[in-house]
Amino acid sequence: MAKTTRQDSGGSRTAAKRTTARSGSPARKGSPPPARKRSTASAALDKYRRMRDFGATPEPSGAAARTRGAPRKRAGELSFVIQKHAARRLHYDFRLELGGTLKSWAVPKGPSLDPSDKRMAVHVEDHPMDYAGFEGVIPAGHYGAGTVIVWDRGTWVPVGDAEAGYRAGKLKFELRGQKLHGHWTLVRMHGSRQKEKEQDAWLLIKERDAAAVPAAEFDVVEALPDSVLGGTARKAKGAGRSARPAAKRAGKANPDREADGDAGGAPSAKALKPPPGAPRAALPLALAPQLATLVDKPPADAAAWRYEIKFDGYRVLARIDGKDVRLFTRQGHDWTAKLRALARDVGALGLPDGWLDGEIVVLGKHGETDFQALQNAFDTARVEAIQYFVFDLPFYAGHDLRKVPLAGRRALLRHIFAGNTSPRLQFSEDFEASPGEMLDAACRMKLEGVIGKRADSSYVSARSNTWIKLKCTLRQEFVVAGFTDPRGSRTGIGSLLLGVHDSGGRLRYAGNVGTGFDTRTLGELRAQLDALRADTSPFATVPAGVKGVKGHWVRPKLVAEVSFGSWTREGRVRHAVFHGLRTDKPAGAVSVEMPAAPAGKGKKAAAKTAKKAAAKPPAKRAAGTTALGGKVRISHAERVIDTASGLTKGDLVRYYEQAAPLMLPHLRGRPIAMVRAPAGVGGEQFFQRHGDTLRVDGINILDPSLWPGHPALLEIVSAEALVSAAQLNVVEFHTWNASKRSIDRPNRIIFDLDPGEGVPWNRMQEAAALMKALLDELGLASFLKTSGGKGLHVVVPVTPRAGWDEVKDFAQDVVRHVAATIPQRFVAKSGARNRVGKIFIDYLRNGVGATTVAAFSARARPGLGVSIPVSWEELETLESSAQWTVANAGPRLEALQADDPWAGYAGVRQSITRAAARLGRTG
Repeated sequence: MAKTTRQDSGGSRTAAKRTTARSGSPARKGSPPPARKRSTASAALDKYRRMRDFGATPEPSGAAARTRGAPRKRAGELSFVIQKHAARRLHYDFRLELGGTLKSWAVPKGPSLDPSDKRMAVHVEDHPMDYAGFEGVIPAGHYGAGTVIVWDRGTWVPVGDAEAGYRAGKLKFELRGQKLHGHWTLVRMHGSRQKEKEQDAWLLIKERDAAAVPAAEFDVVEALPDSVLGGTARKAKGAGRSARPAAKRAGKANPDREADGDAGGAPSAKALKPPPGAPRAALPLALAPQLATLVDKPPADAAAWRYEIKFDGYRVLARIDGKDVRLFTRQGHDWTAKLRALARDVGALGLPDGWLDGEIVVLGKHGETDFQALQNAFDTARVEAIQYFVFDLPFYAGHDLRKVPLAGRRALLRHIFAGNTSPRLQFSEDFEASPGEMLDAACRMKLEGVIGKRADSSYVSARSNTWIKLKCTLRQEFVVAGFTDPRGSRTGIGSLLLGVHDSGGRLRYAGNVGTGFDTRTLGELRAQLDALRADTSPFATVPAGVKGVKGHWVRPKLVAEVSFGSWTREGRVRHAVFHGLRTDKPAGAVSVEMPAAPAGKGKKAAAKTAKKAAAKPPAKRAAGTTALGGKVRISHAERVIDTASGLTKGDLVRYYEQAAPLMLPHLRGRPIAMVRAPAGVGGEQFFQRHGDTLRVDGINILDPSLWPGHPALLEIVSAEALVSAAQLNVVEFHTWNASKRSIDRPNRIIFDLDPGEGVPWNRMQEAAALMKALLDELGLASFLKTSGGKGLHVVVPVTPRAGWDEVKDFAQDVVRHVAATIPQRFVAKSGARNRVGKIFIDYLRNGVGATTVAAFSARARPGLGVSIPVSWEELETLESSAQWTVANAGPRLEALQADDPWAGYAGVRQSITRAAARLGRTG
């Protein structure tokens, strides 16, 4: 469990031996019959039961006959579960069913899919089988106090004799879970077995197979942080009142009081009603925060935004469940023990239950936030100097406020803080000044910058462009890859060698930072770096011209916060200043932070704009508008084609003009189909795949013999053809899965993840990650793109060897396997009724003649979303499938010119033969 305290590791075996000796003695003549022999499994749980007070903890005692919440499994199958445990230190409890109990190991960093990344696993006491379904909060003061969620579960298949391997200290097995797959090994570290004294130290190692992934490319713990049970929140005994009764009591206290209070003074937090539109919901055990997107200039519609100070501290979320208050970092680490006084002050606010979102900081003499001072506060036990600035309220009084507009959430939060008397707690004010004035003031005060938030925005547990950040100077995190020697009178280090990950997950050199250190920091850094020494460079390419680093490479584990003046052409920082090490962000997630576009206008504002644009008199039309340097004339460029966004035909043509260099490689050589919308998105649309009624230079009419019995197909080969088609009211471009050179044999497979009604976006992200994991296990490289609508497309390039029927059958088998493995999330049948609350993986896209919307194509639906290729590392940061639209895709297109997330696509050589065989074994 949570603590690696001293344990009688032989206690269970000793108890079992004593029981066996007693029950095995020959009965004397005339004596009563011997007591029934205790089962080995029951005896193995003695220590588990001794360590817990089941009158106070919600953990199961092991008396239940069937595992609560566990999936049904076939006879003879063995189950496994991994529980994410936010105790004093966040860790993952890895449990394997064996001998009637769950053999258990505490894995501090969680599992890794990288075979070279061996994870420490501390063997702890056996747990009962019904623990596999446990999620809840273990109360403070009890063993393992903290929040427990089911992070992964499934079945495991031992390789060889499991009991013998377990006793020998080397257990090899295959996992078939919702997140983890493939072959693994648990091995006891040599010499670590301390009989009757300490817990055993083991290593959890991913074996090299199709499911293995380098840590730099994919961190499964970071990418998939949530419960596989959907975030159920079971109540901890004695940990406060439940959410629903609390909400009812809050409503009864003053049924007429609204969130804005009244003239009678500051209302009690318990008396405030949730805002209208907030549904009732159980308080989740864990919550990932919303993150802001970096932009280089404020949005144009300034009135729709609210601006706050950007704090230089640690993001902290507070969970209040009656009297139980817990403080979590953005990575889910429980910092309650570090911030006990702050937790007490949060409890004194009087919330019946809820989640608060904010930032902890230490203020300097002039009111500026000081990140190094915050770190020093923990080191010197001066935590009383830490203040908590709260800016959001995602849950309150048994209600989910995440869909309530930001303005409503903050109005309620402001009234809650009206009764606050703690100097440690502060409400993060927003200001009416323009963003330019705000940023200027923040920079003069030597603050990091400002945060902008749309007043009408929802709260999403992802990075979103409805929250933006404007910085005074360039500033971000870097991976520490090495250091140089100090010179002159300086001690410790000279400078840190910095790195960032590129789109392929490779660590590249980003320059040095040699200023911003004090004497104490230099010494502490040197000690940390010496403990991470490495013989070789962690960079994908050893940087040329870097002097004095021989022998000073380190394992890329530390993350440094650095501000700098600019980037050089070589991608290195200039005028860098060190601000501190970050412990709340993993090194594997550090990449270059690129400015993006802020969210556009809300639906009402956009509709007004569209209405005005549509009402413009013909006299204002721009006559003679052209594209591609005059090659294509655009008629009626000012005509609004999407009333939801106000976008015009000219906007669409200009988009395709910009997208053409990136889009053409996805069109050339493939038969296409087009969606034409002469009356705009809201009017009649029709599909065109043949050339009998369309004559445009650059659109080739293919040989009719390619598809016997059908009219000739079309192919787009030039930017002029693409733009001309848009001028003729083509909105969407779709392509076949085969090229014209081998039209009878597909060269890619498309898995179209199509959500049913009620499927939240985070489920779509998880579904795509699960598809990648399965395809990895089958030995197939895959690529990801948004659909521009609601779904995601997982694209698998294949060598054109198998025919259409064979490829379609394979795709269908993959989908059936996924749906059978996780039926609560996926369905293999189309139809709206079948997929309510579930995801249909459309394999029908892989039949002869079927098409899928091409990369970079716009969609003929409100908003004019765009299908955009993304890297797998970007999946968790996507806000929606329509995140990029014709209106805001420009910066993304520019970024992709230099950094293509599909750069390796053309070089992939793989077939479905081995994958089909592996799938057969998996099924």
